[in-house]
Amino acid sequence: MPSSIALWAGGKAFSRIKQGKIGPDDVKIIAGAAGGPKWLILNHLDRTLFSSWLNLRKSPLFMVGSSIGAWRMATVSAKNPTEAIDCFQDAYLDQVFGFHPPMHKVNRVIETVLDKLLESSGINDILSHPWYRLNIMAVRCKGMTASDKKAKLAPALAMAALGNTVARKTLGLFFERTLFYDPRDIPPFYAMNGFPIRQVPLSTENIKPALMASGSVPLLMPGVKDIPGAPPGVYRDGGIIDYHMNINFMNNPDGLNKQDGITLFPHYSPQFVPGWLDKKIFWRGPDFSFMDQVLMITPAKEFINRLPYGKITDRSDFTRFAGKDKERVEYWKTVIDMGRQLADEFMEALETGKIEEMIRPISTMPYKG
Repeated sequence: MPSSIALWAGGKAFSRIKQGKIGPDDVKIIAGAAGGPKWLILNHLDRTLFSSWLNLRKSPLFMVGSSIGAWRMATVSAKNPTEAIDCFQDAYLDQVFGFHPPMHKVNRVIETVLDKLLESSGINDILSHPWYRLNIMAVRCKGMTASDKKAKLAPALAMAALGNTVARKTLGLFFERTLFYDPRDIPPFYAMNGFPIRQVPLSTENIKPALMASGSVPLLMPGVKDIPGAPPGVYRDGGIIDYHMNINFMNNPDGLNKQDGITLFPHYSPQFVPGWLDKKIFWRGPDFSFMDQVLMITPAKEFINRLPYGKITDRSDFTRFAGKDKERVEYWKTVIDMGRQLADEFMEALETGKIEEMIRPISTMPYKG
């Protein structure tokens, strides 16, 4: 049977792995993309990485994500990541929205999931973890993008999308990139370039609203207002700018806390799209210069074709299974179970050294289907 995983490495990571230098202590950063239910295919990979392979390290490990990627990183920062993932998975599967739910109902359901995540992981445990350092990406809205009224927000998003087709940097006119970071150690991506950025230290008071904001999808959920410790304003989904986390992970232009090692990126798709508004821009690819030290693990295209409906789980499933939530949950559980193959094959590749033959240059990774 063809391999279930594909492994993609930037230039420095490729050379490092070819020399046999890949172990838990070589990993300096873990990245997590936005994407809603798409994360479920990575469920068992997260379990394996965080409950065993990475669990013996002692030096700081910087974890950064937007939207569901940030929620995953918060979950595995628990004292017992396996139990926390179990709780998060159960709460996530139990989401029920009904037909065309209003914003406030979506927000209430999502907040319930987040409350269960934080209850199982423990806010204090996350912020005091011996070596994990959580970092959350969100955006602060400018102008009409700060409004939750669809009559204002929809045209503002349309203008942002139009500008984005011309140049990605125009998103900075509508949104301010915001990094909520663990203040115990400055992350190497603290001053990531490309967009104006605000850095806000994480605390017990702002971790929940920061996570909520990071996953607040425009037009589906209201923005999060006036997060403690952050500049006043409305904050939304970090995936608007950082959908698949195309950032300069280790090349901090200010020279703060530079790292030499691997950015490990478990990703749900063998495609890479920089921002949420880039999904339909067929010519918009990632900046691979940011990914020199990245090792990305993705399901192989052939594996995805073997999944039910020939795809990974996604937000469209709520429409596909509208009124049939039991069927949706069974489908999602099947995908989760099949995702165990990704974890098994990655660990086998590490243990046997097959990883050296399996890696491909990340510059050859497709960025559209």
